[in-house]
Amino acid sequence: MIAVTAAVILLPFLAAVAGLLGSRFPRGARGGAADLAANRRAALIAIVPAVLSMLLALWTAYVSLTGTGVTTGTLDVIPTGSLPISVGLLVDPLAASVAVLVTVVALAVQVYSVGYLSGDRRYPSYSAFISLFTSAMLLVVHAADLLVLYVGWEVMGLCSYLLIGHWWEDRANSRAAVKAFLVTRIGDVGFLFGIFVLGMAAGSFRITDVISQVPQMSSGTVVTATLLLLAGVAGKSAQVPLHTWLPDAMAGPTPISALIHAATMVAAGIFLVARLHPVFAGAGPTLDVLAVVAALGMLGAALAALAQDDLKRVLAYSTISQLAYMAGALAAGADGAAILHLITHGAFKALLFLCAGIVIHTVGSNLMSAMGGLRGRLPITFAAMTVGFAALMGLPPVSGFFSKDEVLVSMERALSAGPLTDAAALLLYGCALATVAVTGAYATQAWLRTFFGERRAVPLPESATPHTGLAKSATTPGFPESTTPHADAPEPASPRTGLSELATPHTGPSKPVTAHTNSPEPTTPHTDLSGSAPSRTGGLREAPASMLWPVIVLAVPTLLLGFTGVGFAGAADVHWGTAALSVLLALLGAAVVYVVWRGAPLADPARVLGPFRVPFERAFYVDSLYRALFVLPVLHLARLVARADDRVIDGAVRGSGRATLSLSGLVRLTQNGNAQLYVTAVLAGVLLLAVGAVVLG
Repeated sequence: MIAVTAAVILLPFLAAVAGLLGSRFPRGARGGAADLAANRRAALIAIVPAVLSMLLALWTAYVSLTGTGVTTGTLDVIPTGSLPISVGLLVDPLAASVAVLVTVVALAVQVYSVGYLSGDRRYPSYSAFISLFTSAMLLVVHAADLLVLYVGWEVMGLCSYLLIGHWWEDRANSRAAVKAFLVTRIGDVGFLFGIFVLGMAAGSFRITDVISQVPQMSSGTVVTATLLLLAGVAGKSAQVPLHTWLPDAMAGPTPISALIHAATMVAAGIFLVARLHPVFAGAGPTLDVLAVVAALGMLGAALAALAQDDLKRVLAYSTISQLAYMAGALAAGADGAAILHLITHGAFKALLFLCAGIVIHTVGSNLMSAMGGLRGRLPITFAAMTVGFAALMGLPPVSGFFSKDEVLVSMERALSAGPLTDAAALLLYGCALATVAVTGAYATQAWLRTFFGERRAVPLPESATPHTGLAKSATTPGFPESTTPHADAPEPASPRTGLSELATPHTGPSKPVTAHTNSPEPTTPHTDLSGSAPSRTGGLREAPASMLWPVIVLAVPTLLLGFTGVGFAGAADVHWGTAALSVLLALLGAAVVYVVWRGAPLADPARVLGPFRVPFERAFYVDSLYRALFVLPVLHLARLVARADDRVIDGAVRGSGRATLSLSGLVRLTQNGNAQLYVTAVLAGVLLLAVGAVVLG
């Protein structure tokens, strides 16, 4: 079992190494046919190991879920002079289930990316980084030692930086990558110290040893360690207050958004709390903090999603909100419900992002104000995205209905009996119910504005040259020639504030945030802003098979996972009272949006938010607050340090150099090459010595 699990982790890692080193082997040729050949080799190198890893993960999950329980194995022990590091793996139903999610979504993303980035000359490194990302998440899932887990945790941070900044030529993309890296690193500092506190208190970094030693630890130690770990969880899983990086991470290619939001990175934090849930259960104050963070995150992110015009940012804020649901379930003591929702969310969120990628790739814009009327031209995408939105809203019979029911029931039970204080439990449950209604509203709004009404954008017939300076991509069957591989990058007009400015100077938003038009920004690639429906199809039709098949496959678990329960809960465990209330609230939110949209299909339903629209759109100005409190002071301090270095440190060096030059000038006066002067000086010296000898003698 351990050998098979090691293969599950190593196969994507070896694919990453082979993809980076062997895609352009043996000559490293570039351009034209060489790029196409390298892309084909890279796709083969990435997909075959992904298939094998998924099959092995499925077998491991079957064996684990049918009764083998917990299996651990130590591959090596690294002595450190203090506590040793056990390089070991752990297989149990929790790890096996999440590993299946990771491998299935990673394979879907790899296959989808073949069509999505077919003309991108950096596809070989892109596919290799996805493989490395997958391997790192699998290491986190199966690690038996906290420090081994931390290795995978940090490698994921590196991969997210590389993939979010894939189109780094655009400044907004590189800044988004830097912001994601910096914000998550802030949380990881606390996370590492939390690991040290737990390890030193338990006398071991092995997860099983740490959990078994919790009863012998003092409450102060457990609370301190879990609060430090929670900082890393908030960073990785984009929870308040370290959530600001995730919406800007939409700068990366859409398949990467699917991978980050569904199966890696953000899922790691929730998994970590579930893995160490017995430790967190012994820290009541930490659970109260987690409940408050979850309550604020789920409702705040849902309200932010309601005011967005960018389809990918809607999905990004929905991820923050859904992850907060999972965090709330963990705070309420229901780790099984949290993991069930993590798995179902991974299926439907990957489905939604890949469908969004097809829509964006087809229309040429992220903005829903440039979409509409696509259900007839993209029927498969429409059907699949409808299933995904239904799961996001928690409507029966899709998987999200069952998992959200378990989450809400756990929060409801925490009101009367549970680890939370009354105030924290009430806040959590109240925000959860309100979020159900808001989720129904923004999901319905995105669905209606994307697929219904009249089309408001027409691809122009011009030939597109990607604005990053890469070679022009080959026209993909089913797409207009105007479609570029950069169509899903955020508009340059999107506000980019926050910690990313530590790397680059802030120039501010390039458009007023109060401008709410129903047209894309002028920089939107290849869109017709005529505002009227076209008289012809404009060449829009479904995506190629490499992009459609992953969508179709992911729609199956989105529909059926709730019935299986994945070993945690399922259709037989539905609590019909809570389920009915949840569905009613979701339909209420959907009905309000539908009524508003029906009155003016070409307008944005978010206009009814009135004065609240801008605060919601700007996510309550948290980024602006961080800019004022942290970014600007750090930038000013950096400028002060640079000025001091230039004028004091470098000034001292330059001053010593000038002093040496001046002194050398004086010495040079005596060394002018005149032999007569030298002889005269020697004779004068001899005369002085003689006179001195006579006088003194």
